[in-house]
Amino acid sequence: MEAFQQFVGKAADVVWGPITIILLVGTGLYLSLGTRFIQFREMKNSIKLMFQENEGAEGDITPFQALSTSMAATVGTGNIVGVSSAIVSGGPGAVFWMWVSGAVGGATKYAEALLAVKYRETNEKGEKIGGPMNYISKGIKEQYDKNADWLGFAFALFAVIASFGIGNMTQANSISESVEVAFGIKPAITGAILAFLVGAVIIGGIKSIGKVTEKVVPAMALFYILGGLIAILANASAIPGTFKMIFANAFSGRAVGGGLLGTVIRFGIARGVFSNEAGLGSSPIAHAASKNDDPVAEGIIASIAAFIDTIIVCTMTALVILTSGLVKVNEAGAMVIENNLEGASLTTTAFGTLLPNFGTYIIPLGLVLFAFSTILGWYYYGSKSLEYIAGLNAVKYYNWIWVVLSFVGAVASLDIVWGISDVFNGLMAVPNLIGLLALSPLVFQMTREYDGNVGLGEVGTKKRLSTSRAGK
Repeated sequence: MEAFQQFVGKAADVVWGPITIILLVGTGLYLSLGTRFIQFREMKNSIKLMFQENEGAEGDITPFQALSTSMAATVGTGNIVGVSSAIVSGGPGAVFWMWVSGAVGGATKYAEALLAVKYRETNEKGEKIGGPMNYISKGIKEQYDKNADWLGFAFALFAVIASFGIGNMTQANSISESVEVAFGIKPAITGAILAFLVGAVIIGGIKSIGKVTEKVVPAMALFYILGGLIAILANASAIPGTFKMIFANAFSGRAVGGGLLGTVIRFGIARGVFSNEAGLGSSPIAHAASKNDDPVAEGIIASIAAFIDTIIVCTMTALVILTSGLVKVNEAGAMVIENNLEGASLTTTAFGTLLPNFGTYIIPLGLVLFAFSTILGWYYYGSKSLEYIAGLNAVKYYNWIWVVLSFVGAVASLDIVWGISDVFNGLMAVPNLIGLLALSPLVFQMTREYDGNVGLGEVGTKKRLSTSRAGK
């Protein structure tokens, strides 16, 4: 078992190695340039578009519910544990490279959602199904007359396997561990309650999930951001020095013990991508269900997710940790962390240091909300991926397995599960990036036509070209 665990660890290091990181960020930069950084120039419009009522449009949930569902799966433990581990492993400068991943990741999110809506299908129940598995197989066939069904199948298979670990069991484990530490409640009790709540929500499908996430996601994000702001302002005098430390370390190459610049960049970008999931292909599955017949408009809505997740939420965590005084850079330029804290413990202690008593409860409560919403979002990703592979009947069994694993994850040791899910989560990026790069000319064309017919900075003021014409 130990040998297998070591093998899984090495596999995860390879999958999430420099090549994957370069491809993910490189694709984001390429799409940013090709769309003229649409994630920034249309940011104001993205807020307006997500609240529009698209009466008569096909789809199962509103654009805001689609965004909330996708963010339910991304705003999670990565925003708390991932940020902490990036700082511990790469140094304060890793935060800067997390910002880079979030900045270019918006264009990747845009392209993914655009393609998901354009190539989505309707199943026997009248529900929409779409995502990388669809736009890889249908899009490449349409644009290049090549059969890429096997590539779409590979993505769906990787997504199903990853969903059990990174989307379910590991999240349930984070919830039970946080609740036990903060409130002394046994994991079995937490697991039973969690399984019941998860089952109660997913039984209603995407419409039920959308109704829950549109309420939970904004509430939990606001709770965490406000808690973070209060904590940071409690030691406001440390803010200028914190930003100076981030930028100095980002380019000096001095991480833990004076590590190489590559280490700072790698851990910053890797944890940023792990948090916002741009390029992994998960979020477009939710956006494919949106009541929106305009692929470009849905892409614009999706693009803001990377900014919120990485630039806002992750930054809150990073600033709390770095302004708390627990992380320092000595005269030699090496980083020193008080009591060798790491992970959730470092973030929790940082909040507790800045906000005695109250602060220690922000992370446990945040983790519970973040992880629970992630379980709901990833259920939808996994079920739609399985539906693509084996049809609707298979999803019935998946539902029961999902509920059971929510309990198992809460009470079991998951070292190997973490590793396996990490591997398959990373593998999802391979077919998705191939599909994005292959279909990028189509994305750029549809973006140009949207710009020409709507006008920059306007929303729906002129008639847009039909998606069928734009796709030719």
